[in-house]
Amino acid sequence: MNTVSPGEEKPIEGSLLADEFIRELVAVGEVDLLVGVPTLNDAKTVGHVVQAAQIGFAKHFPRERTVLVNADGGSRDGTPEVFMSVAVDAPHRLLASQPLRTMHRVSTRHQGSPGAAAALRTIIAAADLLRAKACAIVSPDLASINPAWIDNLLRPIHKEGFDLVTPLYYRHKFDGLLVSNFLYPLVRAACGQRLREPLATEFAFSGRLAGHLLEQGFWREAEDVSSPEIWITTLALLGDFRVCQSFLGPKVHGAKDARQDLVGTLRRAVGTLFRCLEAQESQWSSKTGSEAVPTFGFPYEVALERVRFNRKRLLQMFRTGVTELGSILQAILAEGTLHEIQEIAKLADDEFLYSDELWVKTIYDFAGAYHRSVINRDHIIQSLVPLYRGRIGSFVLQNHNASSEAIEKAIEGLCEEYERLKAYWLDRWTPNK
Repeated sequence: MNTVSPGEEKPIEGSLLADEFIRELVAVGEVDLLVGVPTLNDAKTVGHVVQAAQIGFAKHFPRERTVLVNADGGSRDGTPEVFMSVAVDAPHRLLASQPLRTMHRVSTRHQGSPGAAAALRTIIAAADLLRAKACAIVSPDLASINPAWIDNLLRPIHKEGFDLVTPLYYRHKFDGLLVSNFLYPLVRAACGQRLREPLATEFAFSGRLAGHLLEQGFWREAEDVSSPEIWITTLALLGDFRVCQSFLGPKVHGAKDARQDLVGTLRRAVGTLFRCLEAQESQWSSKTGSEAVPTFGFPYEVALERVRFNRKRLLQMFRTGVTELGSILQAILAEGTLHEIQEIAKLADDEFLYSDELWVKTIYDFAGAYHRSVINRDHIIQSLVPLYRGRIGSFVLQNHNASSEAIEKAIEGLCEEYERLKAYWLDRWTPNK
C-alpha cells in the first residue's frame, strides 16, 4: 500500500482542491475505484472503516486501481494520522486472491467550513481529477461496516453501469421514522421513483455523475444546511442518470454517535429538501405515480436494539405546540387542515389518530408555505416539530404490536397517499396558478 501523509495545505486559486493535495493525487494517478471517508474527530472509529474498505478492495476488486481518500474537517484527536497509519492485516481466508495493484491511501484537510458539504465536495473533486469510474462515500464512525459494503456500493456502478447507488438498511420497525414518514414518500411522490434512503450518508456514484455534480451551484446552499446528499439524490433521480439501491444490512454507529436535536435535524433535512424541490420544480411538478428502482444485495434480518418512544410525552408536546403556535399555524396550514389538527389534539391518548391523509396534507401545506415564504422560513420548520411529534406518536401507537411486514405495508399505504394527493400539493405550492 502506498500512503501519503496529511498536512496543512494552501489551495490553488480557483481550485476546489489544495495545491499539495493535488500533487498527491497526481502521484496516485488515474484509478478505477475510490472510497471517500469524511471525518471530524473520529480517531476512535475510523480505523475499523479503513480496514473494512481496504479488505473490500482486496477481496472484491483485486485487479482494479484503488484509492482511499480522507477529507478531514480539522480534527484535533489525530484522526488523519490514524487514517493513514492503521494497519490492515487481513486474514488470508478473507481474500479470494491477493490484490494485483497497489492500494493507495491519501488524506487532506478540506478547505472551507468543517461541514459535510465541504468534505463531500472535496472527495467528489478528487474522484473527478483521478477519473475514478466509481466512488463510494462511507461514514467514519460505522461499527457495522464490513468489506461486503464496498462491493455492494461500487459493483452496480463499476460493472452494471449505474450512476448512483443508495443503501437499503435493515432497521428496527421504529427506526428512521423521519425517513419513512416524510423524506422517502415526499421524494418518491416528487421524483416518481421508489428510492428508500434519499438522505443516506453511505452511497456511491459514477465518474459521470461526479462531473455533473461539480458543475452545480447547490454547493453554496449545501454549505449552509449540511445536507448535500438530498441534492445529489434528487439531481440524479430527476436527471439523465441510472439509479439503484443496494442492501447493506443494519447500520450501527460507534460510540461517537449521539441523538441530534429534532429542530436541528428537521432544519437540515426538511429545509434542504424543500429548497431542493424549489430549485427543481420544472422537473418534478408534472410527474405522477412512481416506479421501483433496481435493487442489489442479499436482504437478511438480524436482532436489533429496540427503538423506544415516550408516546405520552410526544402527544403532550403535540398538544402544547398546537395551542401555543395557533397563529403561526394559521398562516401555514389550510383552514381545513388546521381545524382537523385542532380536533385530534382534543382526543385522549388511546383514541389519538393522526391519519395518513391529514399528515400528507400537513406536509404539503408546509411545503407550499415554505415555497411562498408566508413567514420566516426557519420559523416554518420549527413550527413543524410538534406536528411531527404528533404524527410519530400516532404511528407508534397504531403499530405498537405490528410485525415488520405490517409496518412495510403501512409505509407503502402512506406513500400511495402522498402520490394520490400530489395535485393538492401543487395547488398549495402555487395557489391560483
